[in-house]
Amino acid sequence: MRRFPMLDSHFKKEEFKKAVKENVKMLYRKTIDEATQQQIFQAVSLAVKDVIIDNWLATQKQYEKDDPKIVYYLSMEFLMGRALGNNLINLTAYKEVKEALDELGFDLNVIEDQEPDPALGNGGLGRLAACFLDSLATLGYCAYGCGIRYHYGLFKQKIEDGYQIEVPDNWLKDGYPFELRRPEYAKEVKFGGYVRVEYDAATGRNQFIQEGYQSVMAIPYDMPIVGYNNKIVNTLRIWDAEPITDFRLDLFDKGEYHKAVEQENLAKNIVEVLYPNDNHYAGKELRLKQQYFFISASIQEAIAKFKKNHDDLHDLPKKVTFQLNDTHPTMTVAELMRILLDEEGMTWEEAWDITTHTCAYTNHTIMAEALEKWPIELFSKLLPRVYQIIEEINRRFILEIQNKYPGNQEKIRKMAIIYDGQVKMAHLAIAGGYSVNGVARLHTEILEKQELKDFYEMMPQKFNNKTNGITQRRFLLHANPRNRMAYEYLMACTLLKKDVGRFVHYYPLGADLGYSSVPKGYQEALLFYWLMSKHTATDTIPWKINPQTENRLREYAQIFTSARSADALSARFGDTYWFYADFR
Repeated sequence: MRRFPMLDSHFKKEEFKKAVKENVKMLYRKTIDEATQQQIFQAVSLAVKDVIIDNWLATQKQYEKDDPKIVYYLSMEFLMGRALGNNLINLTAYKEVKEALDELGFDLNVIEDQEPDPALGNGGLGRLAACFLDSLATLGYCAYGCGIRYHYGLFKQKIEDGYQIEVPDNWLKDGYPFELRRPEYAKEVKFGGYVRVEYDAATGRNQFIQEGYQSVMAIPYDMPIVGYNNKIVNTLRIWDAEPITDFRLDLFDKGEYHKAVEQENLAKNIVEVLYPNDNHYAGKELRLKQQYFFISASIQEAIAKFKKNHDDLHDLPKKVTFQLNDTHPTMTVAELMRILLDEEGMTWEEAWDITTHTCAYTNHTIMAEALEKWPIELFSKLLPRVYQIIEEINRRFILEIQNKYPGNQEKIRKMAIIYDGQVKMAHLAIAGGYSVNGVARLHTEILEKQELKDFYEMMPQKFNNKTNGITQRRFLLHANPRNRMAYEYLMACTLLKKDVGRFVHYYPLGADLGYSSVPKGYQEALLFYWLMSKHTATDTIPWKINPQTENRLREYAQIFTSARSADALSARFGDTYWFYADFR
């Protein structure tokens, strides 16, 4: 692919245009005039990806040198949104690329519309994960997102004669230019079978060996997460599944056609659809397979990465945190224990100490019925060794409850990890982690006082709140052009674009900004931020404005600068508080 120096001190427009033309020629054997809009999108994306990869390599080299603590953000969903526009914003090259494409006769907005929305998430859970990854890269934290490379999303909506028609959302049909296949990091994931126990005289301990299982290969695909204007690129690693044995020709020749492709179908089904219907046994089994599939692969890779540069796994909590985004990834607790016990030969006490200082759990729901529970019969059949470990965790945890609350069977009923024929995943995450957080202050209070009250009373030190945020750059600079101009006037400094909440303390707002030169559609925003920066409703405004507008905006600014809590702001501004709060 053609290279161009996007991030030089001066954007080289002609080099970029050459890169796009060259990519069209190499990919499609066409001139740029013959290419479709989809082909132009692919060519532009690869030109941008070329720059990202340079930064990606440099980032990873620096991380290897600095050896920072790594956050592995484990989530069944990552609702990333389209990448091209967001990457250009974070590379601070959106305007220049738009101008270059205009000269080639293409509209960047139209080209962006050719990009499929990666079908890796569904709602708030996945969007929060995406926001965190964007923020972590922008703030310079070493972090990996870990999930599944679903081939189809929930569905693609069509409206025919006023009715919704659900069709497959095949987001990968044209290929996805921003992903990178990494087969060198493939991991084997095992399902089913049985566990054979063998006494090891040398260590004096039992060895647990899984046999008679089926397995698939987890193949990672890496997607870049570009930090804002800092040349840092983190990684979202999504796992695809491939069969260990592609095709059994011997079975096919015998006429056993289904068995010939059995392994291929096993792998294919795991990654086919985000949230398969689970109102039947096969659907439940597939969902459980999906969860264990990406957790096992991610934990195996994290341990392997740690061991490249560190000799003592007892130091794992100093260098690694597994953040569990809701109950779907909470099998991390048991899988980490399995690896430390069975593969690394640790004692239970050693493995449990490491695990409980490495795993952290984010709770997303206050509804008890929405906290995941799995039937023992299904769980033990599909994941026999993992279930054995959870049984032992549960046994020891019940002993802790009994020591804390002697004779209180109600506490055991409410808090046990395995109870009434079910494995309760939220209880596993709380018992096996060092942190439990809600995603809003009120939400966390309800967890502590109602839904998880018994856990909070027993281990209050684990509970804390982390209020959800937004990706303000994407909202202000990309989705809302009117806000974009106000944002650019007020956020000229790179530091302030990264730290929106503190910009009023740094940026010298005033008459020197040229209020009269600001288009009328943006003057109110500029005035509001000026008032915010003054922290008083009596300062003289250096511009001539409508008295009614001035009074209203003074009232808003006074409320914001004097409010002592989020509740006060929310009471005044209602549902719009989440937006204005970023400018407080």
